[in-house]
Amino acid sequence: MKILQVTNKVPYPANDGGAIACMNLTRGFALLGHDVTVLAMNTRKHHTDLSDIPESVKDWAEFRLVDVPAGISAIAATVNLLFSGKPYNAVRFISDAFSKELKNVLEQKDFDIVQLEGLYVCPYIPLIRKYSKAKIVYRAHNIEHEIWERTASLTRGIKKTYLKILARRIKTFEREFLNQYDLIVPITERDGIILDKLGNTRPAHVSPTGIDTTVLIPHSKKLEHPSLFHIGSLEWAPNQEGMIWFIDKCWPKIHEKFSDLKFYIAGRKAPDWLVRRFKAPNIVFMGEVDDAYQFINSKSIMVVPLFSGSGMRIKIIEGMALGKPIVSTPIGTEGISTQSGKNILIADNEQEFISDIERLITDNELFLSISRNAIEYIQEKFDNLALAGALTGFYEKHIP
Repeated sequence: MKILQVTNKVPYPANDGGAIACMNLTRGFALLGHDVTVLAMNTRKHHTDLSDIPESVKDWAEFRLVDVPAGISAIAATVNLLFSGKPYNAVRFISDAFSKELKNVLEQKDFDIVQLEGLYVCPYIPLIRKYSKAKIVYRAHNIEHEIWERTASLTRGIKKTYLKILARRIKTFEREFLNQYDLIVPITERDGIILDKLGNTRPAHVSPTGIDTTVLIPHSKKLEHPSLFHIGSLEWAPNQEGMIWFIDKCWPKIHEKFSDLKFYIAGRKAPDWLVRRFKAPNIVFMGEVDDAYQFINSKSIMVVPLFSGSGMRIKIIEGMALGKPIVSTPIGTEGISTQSGKNILIADNEQEFISDIERLITDNELFLSISRNAIEYIQEKFDNLALAGALTGFYEKHIP
């Protein structure tokens, strides 16, 4: 098959959930022998030079990058709020330059599948219809309006009002594109159910982000045990909210009981105000680490305190693949059919979070059991090549 992946940011380097979800599938398609093209918006925030993409990655697909500013400004957001009914998140990605290059790509190659990576490239569906006979697939990485509804619920004052308006607009925006595509690929079963309730009637195939177990190899050569760690994009509001909650509510009590225990925090683009919050006893802020998997392997207990967001948490999948016992919230594990007490620990509140961490520190049998079960679970359910094969099988059934 000839597959075009369309995305609103360059998926290389794959250092956040959206980029990992895109690139792992690109690699899976390529290894299965499919002809893949990736057309990506090269935004100011996630700008990448084509020359920075290694040749080994370029072997998977032809990459076409289009400069699209997609800038964020308070003035533009205010003007949008007052004079537009469209969500500011979405209008930033509507670009004449991108439309022109998309048209060129569609005229140059006959695709079987055009896979839209996320909601914010759905406005290009009419253009794709005009210039291609390919099946259009909406790959729903998450339920966008749910992210902002949950974030608004944790916010106060005028920001809360703005986020509630934004969430309503995004929900309307999501509904506008329902069934304009031919096929839909939710990243979790839960998201598929929500999309059906919103009105989806198109054929669906749930396809979570896969993991390459030849790359994610667990080892304990330099393991610091016990230790706590968190890794994730620190410019993402749900991660920021979770870290502040954990540091304020849980860490003082954990530190009081385990005075030598260190809590390592790694992640990209942490704002200065957040870095200042990390200045607490035995918290070690690492910034963006060179090798995320090496960092994860070197620490013992992963904490993922999430109270907003949507979709699937890739870092939880990666942590489990590397055998890390994880303590997270019910929202953190949404879309992942984990079993608390078997392959993860799920905590509903501050006291449960503290208690579960204490159990993992003091009960080595529990620590090792959850570690082994986590690895087995990921290898069974999230093999990248198997998931890519199942998805292309779904596509082949719907190609004339």
